[in-house]
Amino acid sequence: MGYVVLHIEKAAGTDAAMSGHVERKISPANVTTTLTYLNEELIEFPKGVTNRTEAIQHRLDNAGLERKIGKNQVRALRIVMSGSPEDMKRIRQAGQLDAWCKDSCGWLQKTFGKENVVSAVLHLDEKTPHIHATVAPIVRGERRKAKLEREEGGERKENLPHQERPSPPMCRRCDGEGQTQSLPNHLCRGDGQIRIATRR
Repeated sequence: MGYVVLHIEKAAGTDAAMSGHVERKISPANVTTTLTYLNEELIEFPKGVTNRTEAIQHRLDNAGLERKIGKNQVRALRIVMSGSPEDMKRIRQAGQLDAWCKDSCGWLQKTFGKENVVSAVLHLDEKTPHIHATVAPIVRGERRKAKLEREEGGERKENLPHQERPSPPMCRRCDGEGQTQSLPNHLCRGDGQIRIATRR
């Protein structure tokens, strides 16, 4: 039984430390460095932007925001998209990895807005292929309403659609519909992070 991985996490600031991991300026122990050349940038940066950290700031600077961004406000979302090792191996062997990447980026842009998806990188130098995507969470209007919804449990309701329907591109490549579960030990890196996975 396979599963889909869609991990969404708030990032602090412009997330320069994570950029080091995504861009392989820092190589963790689980990385096969001889395969790092296979990693691929899936989103083209704007002119004059050379890396993920700059891309986050560029989007914030050019989003036409009317309010100053507070120190405690989220400037970026980290997103990891993948599947079970067996499913990802099957997709790769079937020559469908490029199509999966294209569909995944399309899903991100449709879900969060094309201009807000500032980076997406395919990693092929770890055990399981996966995409590290970055979204600048630009929100306009009805801030008060959003606050009220959170106070009434709306934050959980807002997250449910992503948990129940993770990545349509991945789901289409599985053999059946998923059942949502939280798997605290799935591909755990020892940092206590929980990834939302859908079993099929």
